[in-house]
Amino acid sequence: MYIKRAIESAVLKISKTFPVLLVTGPRQSGKTTLLTRLAEEGRKYVTLDDPDIRRMAQNDPALFMQRYTPPVLIDEIQYAPELLPYIKMAVDQSKRRGDYWLTGSQMFHMMKNVSESLAGRVGIVNLLGLSLSEINGIESETFTTDPKRLTERICQVKKMGLNDIFGLIFKGAMPALYDEDPPELEDFYRSYINTYLQRDIKDLAQVADEMSFYNFMTIVAARTAKPVNYDDLARDAGISAPTAKKWLSVLTSSHLAALVQPYHNNILKRAVKTPVLHFLDTGLCAYLLKWGSAETLEAGLMSGAFFESWVFSEIYKSYLNAGKEPPLYYYRDKEKREIDILIYSDAVLYPIEVKKAASPGKESIRNFSALNPMMELEQFGELGQFKVEIGSGAVICMANDLLPINQKNWLVPAWLI
Repeated sequence: MYIKRAIESAVLKISKTFPVLLVTGPRQSGKTTLLTRLAEEGRKYVTLDDPDIRRMAQNDPALFMQRYTPPVLIDEIQYAPELLPYIKMAVDQSKRRGDYWLTGSQMFHMMKNVSESLAGRVGIVNLLGLSLSEINGIESETFTTDPKRLTERICQVKKMGLNDIFGLIFKGAMPALYDEDPPELEDFYRSYINTYLQRDIKDLAQVADEMSFYNFMTIVAARTAKPVNYDDLARDAGISAPTAKKWLSVLTSSHLAALVQPYHNNILKRAVKTPVLHFLDTGLCAYLLKWGSAETLEAGLMSGAFFESWVFSEIYKSYLNAGKEPPLYYYRDKEKREIDILIYSDAVLYPIEVKKAASPGKESIRNFSALNPMMELEQFGELGQFKVEIGSGAVICMANDLLPINQKNWLVPAWLI
């Protein structure tokens, strides 16, 4: 069963703009399924997962290019970066848009070669797992805190309760889990981890000890929705701090985790500058931490962190699916005032707090006031052109309806993302 992907229009637009389209994302996120679905008649398909084809691509890329002429879809391009200079020569000669469609699961090995070989010739699309809108068959749009747009959207979406939401959080977002005959959850994630460690980590990241990296993954999973401390990660994993930083970059480049940068400028001088970590697939995160069911996860001590990471990933995906770079930050200062998510767009900051509660009160928006100096023009002096407005805020929670907290801030049900 094919679930229509919200990113389809962005993929087709980029294919009409660039000679090379690269769709990247974690394993099993549906990259190949998406492109084969969108491919026009006559586009060849070849996968570098096939060892014989991979050997030809690596050892004789010129012969490969003669055998697989455009338009062509080349799957798992990271296994043969030797092809990239030849693709560059081909598109420079033909000048045709959309000739080469590429997929790649692992960006850490590939992006340097892509950026150097195909600069100005490649459009890149990042595809993650299914969004809530895609699962429910609802039209996707970039998340906004604008109450008018949220009011219009509330008539289109499906209302969901706490158990429904945590069922999705525990299950995760990989498309295979939403097939008509899905695999067993534990079997799927066990196979997923084994493939990731043996194929991607061992072959592409040159990590010598797979079990040490697996242990590191579980330690990172336990810190989802928390600020990154490389010394703590290194100590708990029994590795050096530089290795912890390198391995975390592998997870982020694999699109399994995201580092959210803090928002700061010369006015918010007391803002801390440590990024926050979010695991992007909460189902994989729950598997790594051995949670046995959605019910135990919801009742457990980490339920708030899982809920926050799930909300972040949904907002993050809403931008990726529109072909946009997610303009997402967070805020924390030395007084320990935190704002979970900030959307920064057109010189306006939109604060978002995430609470796993049905009716959080005004206390939930108290930290929004930390941003007030941003609106005071006199604070900027000669830098007045950098003044930032504070837009409407949201507390994303388990409320049953879209409700105002005050004139500027609203309670937003999690199922409305």
